[in-house]
Amino acid sequence: MFTGIIEEVGEVLTQRQAPGSYVLGIKAHKVLEDVGVGDSIAVDGVCLTVIGHTAEGFDADVMPETLQRSTLASLNPGAPVNLERAMPADGRFGGHIVSGHIDGIGRIVELREDQNAVWLRVSADEGILRYIVEKGSVALDGVSLTVARLVDETFEVSLIPHTRAQTNLQDKAVGDTLNIECDIIAKYVERLCNGQGGERPACPSTQTGGIDETFLRENGF
Repeated sequence: MFTGIIEEVGEVLTQRQAPGSYVLGIKAHKVLEDVGVGDSIAVDGVCLTVIGHTAEGFDADVMPETLQRSTLASLNPGAPVNLERAMPADGRFGGHIVSGHIDGIGRIVELREDQNAVWLRVSADEGILRYIVEKGSVALDGVSLTVARLVDETFEVSLIPHTRAQTNLQDKAVGDTLNIECDIIAKYVERLCNGQGGERPACPSTQTGGIDETFLRENGF
């Protein structure tokens, strides 16, 4: 599990593609401090497993599903990437729950300055937007951000100077793509409410009475 608080910006060193395999080589420093084979590191929000490392960087396998769902296949050597190690059990929870499992790709449609902040507007398909709520959390290229506004088929976040300075979002331009991970809690709630998680009570919002004393008693409260 990750928190969306980026530790450093690394750099793509190599892309090694062969029949049945795709390996990314990433230049890094801070995330290598206690790295071991089998450890998880989020690369632009994508949870990858370290398969080898040196004093200068690490290698990670990337499977076809990940290439289809994320922007990793489009990264060229020299591209900056956000890096975060998996959260330690005794660490601070500075962002929100980030699994490193990308839901899809969004596209930047607008960047505009607002005093010390920069507004970033992102377009995404309905399958992603259904989980985006105003003042909720979203991870963009692995960065934990707060959704400030929903506008038609887009959503907006506001970037403070620190976020821009510590992540690769400062290098983004209109038209660039981003990895999007929605709030995992919303996805679990939806699945349970739709009756796809086994014998569970229907979501109160689908019932005429909503949550009341009868509903709570019938469901063991």
